[in-house]
Amino acid sequence: MIPPIASRFVAGESVPSALDHARAANEDGVAVILNLLGEHYDDPADARADADAYLQLLDDIADSGLDACVSVKPSQIGMDVSADLFEEHYREIVARADELGAFVWCDMEDADTTDATLDAFESIAADYPWSVGQCIQSNLKRTADDLDRLVDVPGKIRLVKGAYDEPSSIAYTDKARVDEAYRDDLRFLFERRDRGIAVGSHDPEMISLADRLAREGGADYEVQMLMGVREDAQRDLVAQGIDVYQYAPYGGKWLSYFYRRVRERKENLTFAARAVLGR
Repeated sequence: MIPPIASRFVAGESVPSALDHARAANEDGVAVILNLLGEHYDDPADARADADAYLQLLDDIADSGLDACVSVKPSQIGMDVSADLFEEHYREIVARADELGAFVWCDMEDADTTDATLDAFESIAADYPWSVGQCIQSNLKRTADDLDRLVDVPGKIRLVKGAYDEPSSIAYTDKARVDEAYRDDLRFLFERRDRGIAVGSHDPEMISLADRLAREGGADYEVQMLMGVREDAQRDLVAQGIDVYQYAPYGGKWLSYFYRRVRERKENLTFAARAVLGR
């Protein structure tokens, strides 16, 4: 069984438990992004198994009638084997979602995979417009150029600050500088897009900025937060008429999920502790 500290952040180990969590969140007006835990597979069979699991999950979501979608990790569906295998599985999952009227997000992992991930997103979105979305990390110094490249791609963009501890040669490492980059990236998206903007942040300042920019420019947007983090705020935003999505991981690999998050950046441990304490 998942211990209490983990169950706050993980929607169980099985698909039924994940769907039950999504159902409960929907009752509060919160949509859910389900992510099967798993990453960094170097065996093609493991990548295939999780790709198949996502295909089945999309069917299950469609049958359930829930307000939910899925999010995949590149290294989970083949990136650590080859970029071609990743894109093959990614495309297959999005094709199924497109058939079902569903949606697929792709997370962003470490900076070594950024080019291959964005190449796949751009190609797949062209074939399945508005059935796919891509996460972009503002802490990377390259992100302004990436957003300029992707701004007209027919897919959603989830803007996050970035959780990976990248070297200062390619990433901003000072919190204030990351915040500045995130604000600049938000302004760019709201200036250049009228739809498909996802604000992936728990920072009240950034969410308020997004709301102001949306009101000024009329763009549609959504806010995305993690399961177990500021859930009262998620419901408050829904009450204000803002579309809110909760990222909810599930599956048997919950222990490695927490280990990797803490190992990547020491700030992640503090963040989790504050969430548990409700601060």
